[in-house]
Amino acid sequence: MSIEDKKGIKMNIYSWSFQQFESFLIIFTRVSFILFMMPLLGSRNLPILPKIGLSLMTSFILLPVIEVKSLSLISAPISFTLFIVREALIGFILGFSIRLAFAGVQLAGEIMGFQMGFGMANVLDPQSGLNSTVMSQFQYFVALLIFLSIDGHHWFFKALAQSFQLINLGGISLREGMFRYFLDVSGKMYQIAIKIVAPVMAILIFTQLSLGIIARMIPQINLLISSFPLTIGLGLIVLGLSLDLLWPLLKGLFEDSGNALVNTLIPLMKEP
Repeated sequence: MSIEDKKGIKMNIYSWSFQQFESFLIIFTRVSFILFMMPLLGSRNLPILPKIGLSLMTSFILLPVIEVKSLSLISAPISFTLFIVREALIGFILGFSIRLAFAGVQLAGEIMGFQMGFGMANVLDPQSGLNSTVMSQFQYFVALLIFLSIDGHHWFFKALAQSFQLINLGGISLREGMFRYFLDVSGKMYQIAIKIVAPVMAILIFTQLSLGIIARMIPQINLLISSFPLTIGLGLIVLGLSLDLLWPLLKGLFEDSGNALVNTLIPLMKEP
């Protein structure tokens, strides 16, 4: 088994030196953390072997074209360990930035499901392994389909390749601008949630007001029981009608997130 280096010379993997193995391990650390944070690959229900296989294959592809400083695990184990930790932190930060966009979509589903009466109908979230409402999972899968249809996963690989070009191995810089970036992204997460849930919330608010008026006019009607199918039915109808508006909203969100990941976050992490 062999790969070609940047000069076109084939390198036999079985004859690697200890330094070459260290280089591969450093690259594999950043690659694996980024890929494991991808919305699709980050699911706990996905077997671990395909994730590791994709990370290994991507690392093999990048190894011949990346310059790695010579570090010795034997002579400087502490420095090497800190090097690995920095690489893991780089991968985690890049992956976490996109996960925030999906968090906004799931937050909208949580709010929507609670108002519609699905607060007790919980399912297992494949991403986090925790319980979440049915509507939250529905919104997540819709967002995931849109993300894949616009090739949003390609942004991860583009960001991965560019991160090796701009950020030296083990050379992450935690500057103030990066923290401001995440504060801005976190604020947009709530904005997206409000925009997604707004049509359903509007019709449910008017429905509750109407039911309140009816309850005052005709107190003999048990609205506590009859309101559940009404709010669920109206919520699902409005949600279905608003799916056409959800496509351009989420498409713009993922494209902006991908551009910000490549053009804003990675340069902010670069050492001055």
